[in-house]
Amino acid sequence: MTLDDLKRILIDCAGDDPGGLDGEILDTPFEDLGYDSLALMESAARINRDFGVDLPEDEVAEVKTPRDLLELVGSAGAATR
Repeated sequence: MTLDDLKRILIDCAGDDPGGLDGEILDTPFEDLGYDSLALMESAARINRDFGVDLPEDEVAEVKTPRDLLELVGSAGAATR
């Protein structure tokens, strides 16, 4: 999963681009990007559907940045292989 994939999912789950997804966002807190825990849980469900990676809800609740979420997807994806 790429950063562009993640941006697409975040926009889809938020209903629109709340702004701030352009440029370098890897280390920008989700809160600063306008995403709350509900949007992240919906994003995790979408990642599962689109990529077959099941993310534990407790770990999704702890991610702070897009980089954290991408790393979680990578580690969860590797565990399912």
